[in-house]
Amino acid sequence: MAVDAGKRTRGADAVLRALIANGVDTIFGIPGVHTLDIYDALIDRGDVQHILARHEQGAGYMADG
Repeated sequence: MAVDAGKRTRGADAVLRALIANGVDTIFGIPGVHTLDIYDALIDRGDVQHILARHEQGAGYMADG
């Protein structure tokens, strides 16, 4: 996704671009009020896989593994 200098970019899109630029293709997490914009951006992009965790500590262990 190219960035147009005259167009506003959502923070969530910037987060995903940074993750992809650093070779991230899978993320682990729990949807919540504070991350809903990132989940919306994930749906729009579709090139990063999300794995749902039931607990934040479990998500950390999954990401570490």
